[in-house]
Amino acid sequence: MRDYEDVTAFLGEWGRFQRLVFFLLSASIVPNGFNGLSIVFLAGTPEHRCAVPRGANLSGEWRNASIPLELRGGRAAPSRCRRYRLAALANFSALGLRPGSDVELGSLEQEPCLDGWEYSRDVYRSTIVTEWNLVCDDDWKGPLSTSLFFVGVLLGSFLSGQLSDKFGRKNVLFATLAMQTGFSFIQVFSTSWEMFSVFFVLVGMGQISNYVAAFVLGTEILGKSIRVLFCTLGVCIFYAFGYMLLPLFAYFIRDWRMLLLALTLPGLLCIPLWWVIPESPRWLISQGRFQEAEDIIRKAAKTNGITAPDVILDPSELQDLNSQKQQTYTILDLMKTRNILTITIMSVILWMIISVGYFGLSLDTPNLHGDVYVNCFLSAVIEVPAYIISWLLLRNLPRRYSMAAALFLGGCVLLFIQLVPSHIRALSILLVMLGKFGITSAFSMVYVYTAELYPTVVRNMGVGASSMASRLGSILSPYFVYLGAYDRFLPYILMGSLTVLSGILTLFLPESYGMPLPDTIEQMLLVKGLEYRPASSSTRDSKQEEENPEIFKSTAF
Repeated sequence: MRDYEDVTAFLGEWGRFQRLVFFLLSASIVPNGFNGLSIVFLAGTPEHRCAVPRGANLSGEWRNASIPLELRGGRAAPSRCRRYRLAALANFSALGLRPGSDVELGSLEQEPCLDGWEYSRDVYRSTIVTEWNLVCDDDWKGPLSTSLFFVGVLLGSFLSGQLSDKFGRKNVLFATLAMQTGFSFIQVFSTSWEMFSVFFVLVGMGQISNYVAAFVLGTEILGKSIRVLFCTLGVCIFYAFGYMLLPLFAYFIRDWRMLLLALTLPGLLCIPLWWVIPESPRWLISQGRFQEAEDIIRKAAKTNGITAPDVILDPSELQDLNSQKQQTYTILDLMKTRNILTITIMSVILWMIISVGYFGLSLDTPNLHGDVYVNCFLSAVIEVPAYIISWLLLRNLPRRYSMAAALFLGGCVLLFIQLVPSHIRALSILLVMLGKFGITSAFSMVYVYTAELYPTVVRNMGVGASSMASRLGSILSPYFVYLGAYDRFLPYILMGSLTVLSGILTLFLPESYGMPLPDTIEQMLLVKGLEYRPASSSTRDSKQEEENPEIFKSTAF
């Protein structure tokens, strides 16, 4: 009996066909990089103050004094949400009284911004915040828009796997690319915050679905050695390239509608890829469509300049991996023993905290000192070395200590930010970027580590449950950033503390580096300190390689 790897071994690992698939699928991820975090600029909040209407009958002196001062960041600044009652100011102005000398401003009655707001245009020409006045009493709507995008990501995570199993990887990839591009285009014409947010949910669903479809398609087409490279570097680094393009687009396009349109149009460049990227032969074989799968393999052989055998796929001989071990396992099996329950709880906590840290720091770039565009670009650039370092650590060092070191680095530097003197702004930005480096490295490693801890029979469910916790963390992350409005250091203290705690938690997980993958729950590696009754005669399959395709099929962002 031969499996798919044996059948297609004649194609080689890194021919022209594999290079084409590798780079085109990685390139299809680029729009996800700038669409996923576009809300940083679409919902940017410029400096603002209460508007004073021209017909308010105020002298220039009283107009300048109409906004009370408040302490913000240790300095007195005009209030963003309050003004002195204009009727009283108009009376003082008519009587010829002067603010400060004749009238004590601190004793005057205040009122909310009844006539709207005036926004600074130094950074943004317009955003959804300035368009629909998402400030003061409505300032919760900005973070909610971001959370709703991640709600869409959560829903898309549920649906994408089932859809691609039923309709094919390629069909779902291009359908969801069209969904992401189409609904993002409709967003440009939003007439209200509610309309914008509803379509943002749908964009989130499309984004994660095409990401996962591209990830799975690549892992199923590429050979073992290239698959590892595709999963750890190809997808991640092209995502980071897309993220780097975001501040460049935003710097030159300061109007949110035009910016969103500019970020949407590159999705159209993916249309020609339909005629180049093939369907997954593995999926076609699992559906019994052997001739179509063989046609794709023969075309790949021709592209690589290789003569294909006369018979490639023999249904009677081919071992269909997808039909193996189809026992009935449910989510409850993740709680079957104390050991797997403990690993599941620890994984869920770990993924949620890492996700809060990653998206919290990515969304917080407008609140850093300095230029918002430069800070966002630095936040994107730091991901490239983080992914490369995590790949090297995964290849050469134990998982547990690599993960813990990355998390301790990320958490500790975030905690140190509050100790940096306010005049040394460059140092605080450097610490934030170091924190992002550590957390991004951990985020990249946790996928492979978690997949190695779970046995084959529940690996998809285990990684899926952890991934769902990650989505919940991303939904919460905008509100960690929101806390910065009350205390500038509070988001860093919370994220840093949680990240350090997650690093400590990682040390209690079993070490999977160099160990054969477990096939059954009884073969799982053990958490220290738990009572465990060993299985009587179960043995691990030592031939199962570390880069099992099933792992990488399960470890999409």
